[in-house]
Amino acid sequence: MRKSSVWFFCLAVMGLGVLGMSLEVWAAGGLHHAADEIGKQMGVLWVVPFAGLLLSIAIMPLAIPHFWHHNYGKVAAFWGAAFIVPYALVYGFDLAVYNVLHVLFLEYISFIILLFSLFTIAGGVCLRGSLVGKPQVNVVILLIGTLLASWMGTTGAAMLLIRPLMRAIAHRKYKVHTIVFFIFLVANIGGSLTPLGDPPLFLGFLKGVSFFWTTVHMFVPFAVISTILLALYFAIDTVLFNKEGRPESPDAGQDGKLRLEGTANLLLLAGVVGGVLMSGMWKPGVEITVYEVHVELQNILRDVLLVALAFVSLKITAPEIRRRNEFDWEPIREVAKLFSGIFISMIPAISILRAGMDGALNGIISMVKTAEGLDNHTMYFWLTGALSAFLDNAPTYVVFFNTAGGDAQRLMTEVGTLLAISAGAVFFGACTYIGNAPNFMVRSIAETGGIKMPSFFGYMAWSAGILVPSFVLMNYLFFH
Repeated sequence: MRKSSVWFFCLAVMGLGVLGMSLEVWAAGGLHHAADEIGKQMGVLWVVPFAGLLLSIAIMPLAIPHFWHHNYGKVAAFWGAAFIVPYALVYGFDLAVYNVLHVLFLEYISFIILLFSLFTIAGGVCLRGSLVGKPQVNVVILLIGTLLASWMGTTGAAMLLIRPLMRAIAHRKYKVHTIVFFIFLVANIGGSLTPLGDPPLFLGFLKGVSFFWTTVHMFVPFAVISTILLALYFAIDTVLFNKEGRPESPDAGQDGKLRLEGTANLLLLAGVVGGVLMSGMWKPGVEITVYEVHVELQNILRDVLLVALAFVSLKITAPEIRRRNEFDWEPIREVAKLFSGIFISMIPAISILRAGMDGALNGIISMVKTAEGLDNHTMYFWLTGALSAFLDNAPTYVVFFNTAGGDAQRLMTEVGTLLAISAGAVFFGACTYIGNAPNFMVRSIAETGGIKMPSFFGYMAWSAGILVPSFVLMNYLFFH
């Protein structure tokens, strides 16, 4: 893989230090405390670079596609620098470096390593045979992916099944709706039932929420919304299939019975799941500190293990299997570059939210309480969800988990608030391409395979028309 554009941000900040622009902002309690205090001071204008990057992702692929295809990494670097350079000038070199290293070591590197390992390993598993892309077949693939996602992660399930699904519908005229529903179900809502399914639930697990709490309490909401979306997909696909003249796949019956090739990679996928679970349960109390950023040993070992498993997959998988999968590095390269800019430029938005009632977005935080001072489950659901759709859903979950008191035992007992936060973080991740990690990767794989996916706003039109009404119903049933 090419170097991530995130290094451009680091060099820009270091360059300011060389020029003597450091203001040496050291507050009582160190850089972490200082960063928290600054989060209380920051105005909403600091979010402009993040908004600029989102608009670039939304508009440039349509307005100037050739430029975007060759320069999206530079665009991400520009918007990242548009935040971090002014931040260094105003608050000091030390805090700028701390924020960059904090997001790199504690969020971005682990994020991209997990995606890289799942992308690489799942790309070595090929489902062959007569998948003919009829509505019945497609809905079964979506159902299997939705059920798998909670146990191997939304990213793992999505990477495992997106290519077989694309092969199944290769002869179909109308394909976009299938990929959109795949993102809705497999890449997001399917991860509702365990901490392995989606990053926000894993963070809840680390904060004391029992492993099977989500399995028990999220099951009915998960089952209801999954049934609604699968039924709606089947109806839409049946209408379009009939409109196409019920086409038969030219490859039907030519590839023998359904079978998996590269099955050794399934053991490697289990190793990835085990590594992630290990990092949440094993606490040796050993850490490495870099510029006041504390990186725990179990997370380092997890990342090393995941990289090793990916390289084992590359070594043991026959090149012919990856060729049949039309495996290509461009999707992971695009995600790595764009999300480096997203993670950096998102820092002020997350900092302001973490400031709670002391921050510039205190009006939003105050909405989660009723006039009597009780938790407003409806607002917890919609606010956690709406912010998760545009920010990383994992830190958004933590913000509202802490806003609700941060006591896992109490929240598990009272159920309603934690259920609203959990459902909002997981379900609404499906609303935009950047709402959850696999969304953008599925889109990129689909486009690499020749399926012209909707633009950023075009995809949001799908989610507004299909998901939002479903969420209104979910709110009425479970959070009203």
